[in-house]
Amino acid sequence: MYVGTLSFDLLLGDVHSLKEKRSVVRPIVAELQRKYAVSAAEVDHMNLHRRTIIGLAVVSGDAAHLTDVLDRCERLVAGRPEVELLSVRRRFHGDDD
Repeated sequence: MYVGTLSFDLLLGDVHSLKEKRSVVRPIVAELQRKYAVSAAEVDHMNLHRRTIIGLAVVSGDAAHLTDVLDRCERLVAGRPEVELLSVRRRFHGDDD
């Protein structure tokens, strides 16, 4: 069994309230969940209106499949024009851990 996680540190564009922030973050989280069947959520900077961290996790029996899903998720978030991707932290846990 392999477990992979990603955390995206994002700077949001023209956002001036927490309500506007939710309207940007929720669709990203929903698209990750829908397209790639990952567990995803906003995990930090809840009270800042221009910053957020989105975390996601994936479990797979195949390391190559897990890497592919994590790569696709990273490309999806990096390609969103309404956010600037400041950093990505990737963790990979296998049977040897």
